[in-house]
Amino acid sequence: MTVSTVSRAMALTAVALLCAACQSEAEAPPPPVRPIRTITVEQPPAAADISFAGHIEAKDQTALSFRISGRLAERAVGVGATVRDGDLLARLDPENELNALRSARAALTAAQGFLRQAENQYQRQSHLLQRNVTTRADFEAAEQARIAAQAQVEAAQAQVKTAEDVVSFTSLKADAPGVVTMIGAEPGEIVPAGRMVVQLARRDGRDAVFEVPADVIRSTSPEAQVVVSLAGDPSVTVRGRVREVSPQADPVTRTFRVRIGLIDPPPTFRLGTTVTGTIRGSELSAIAIPATALTRRGPDTGAWIVNPQSLTVSLRKLDVLSADPATALIRNGLQPGDVIVTAGANLLQDGQAVRLTGTEPR
Repeated sequence: MTVSTVSRAMALTAVALLCAACQSEAEAPPPPVRPIRTITVEQPPAAADISFAGHIEAKDQTALSFRISGRLAERAVGVGATVRDGDLLARLDPENELNALRSARAALTAAQGFLRQAENQYQRQSHLLQRNVTTRADFEAAEQARIAAQAQVEAAQAQVKTAEDVVSFTSLKADAPGVVTMIGAEPGEIVPAGRMVVQLARRDGRDAVFEVPADVIRSTSPEAQVVVSLAGDPSVTVRGRVREVSPQADPVTRTFRVRIGLIDPPPTFRLGTTVTGTIRGSELSAIAIPATALTRRGPDTGAWIVNPQSLTVSLRKLDVLSADPATALIRNGLQPGDVIVTAGANLLQDGQAVRLTGTEPR
């Protein structure tokens, strides 16, 4: 067999194999049509306004106390008093602390006297050593005595500073302007360190505090606006937003404490005033879907949307307001009329052809 004959045979073999591969690829079956169950999203019913009774509290409320124990000698303010930053609120009997300060100052004076003696001795030994009148050992002893005296002065100065700080701790001063809302001790009492003596409500904000059922919290957006009005005069209103939601329900009422930060409240919203908070029905509107419709891809949560014309699916990102094992509330991402997959979603891909096995209105 010649070389040319072998080459022709190899070429024919390669062509045959290529044709076989093309035929096999052409005959590959298309992706399977996945059976799914779906629901059709409907417009959520209009929710009614919800109102709650509550009261006004300070946004920041501080319990002020002494850092040291002692007998309360004076309380300069009472409940309802208005104070400024740095105003004196209460004072302990400072006699013991003043005695400790006097003792520390006396020890500092003595240490400074020893330092002067050590300095003089060091200078004398230095001159004598230059004239070769004294020994190196005596000079080094004078040098060490000077260093030790200097250290004693520094220690005494630190003791004086500590004693001055302790004396300052006998005076309790306001750390910000505000209003006194509670008193925890009276003059003559022995007050331990850390015990609340004056409770101060700062002036930098007001909160409306309500007890809210769990179902309302689940269905309300954290960005929802709340209209707060005076119970005695409903015409006086102010808007606010949810600032804090208690992580634990009240053991008796099973409600959650919610703090609403008020936006520019008028002066009539005084501390302790009874108010009414109203959440508009539009703030409660959310689309409810089965929790099985949710699909997680990385940090995002979405649902498979069915195209009714092509019967294919695509994944759409959703803004989930809340979810439990049965139902999920969707704030954004769905529109009435959307057909979403509720069963069979785990095997789907973008553009996947599907077959509907049941469509239920919801």
